[in-house]
Amino acid sequence: MAHIEKDKKALLTRIKKIRGQTNALEKLLEHEPDCIVVLQQVAAIRGAVNGLMNKILEDHIRHHIGLAELSNEERANESEELITILKSYLK
Repeated sequence: MAHIEKDKKALLTRIKKIRGQTNALEKLLEHEPDCIVVLQQVAAIRGAVNGLMNKILEDHIRHHIGLAELSNEERANESEELITILKSYLK
């Protein structure tokens, strides 16, 4: 996946931010927080994960499914793999 390697630094930065958010949530929960603050933190984490997924998904579509040189069979296989992942993600 050349697009992953190309964007590796930016993706790792996003993941580190998500890790920071989850660590903050853990610390928050250890100190009997107000539930609205917890909900806000969970929403922020979900937004960050969705942003990561969107970036990787968009690049995957452009670099794997959108390639003109793919055969119909290869495109169908790529599409099926992606559909399986999306179904799992959207559960």
